Amino acid sequence: MPRILLIDDTPEIAELLTFSLRDLGYEVFASGFTEAVNELIAERHADALVLDCTAFDMSEALFDSVRNHTDHAELPVVIISDTPEQADSSLRSRNAQRVLLIPKPFTGAQVGRALAQLLE
Repeated sequence: MPRILLIDDTPEIAELLTFSLRDLGYEVFASGFTEAVNELIAERHADALVLDCTAFDMSEALFDSVRNHTDHAELPVVIISDTPEQADSSLRSRNAQRVLLIPKPFTGAQVGRALAQLLE
């Protein structure tokens, strides 16, 4: 069962997405926004990361932190964004690999499909 770390700064969305991903067969560990993302990845032995922060720069900062960590540089990441054009441009400028962007509004099934694709 793939282990997913979900970082979401909206508790209600985190709860709904957690239930949805668990129904799809993922083990999910949810957290609010935290700069200790790399510690949580290591502690939970996460196979992938889902970032859903209100402001894209919050997700961007966490993404950079993960990519700059030698142990997590290749970790698959799904970013959910209400500013997909900005997010896409930012990720392209970084030549980001193993990352998929999902625009809001989204469904748990969309996130599940993105995770399945990244974890293949």
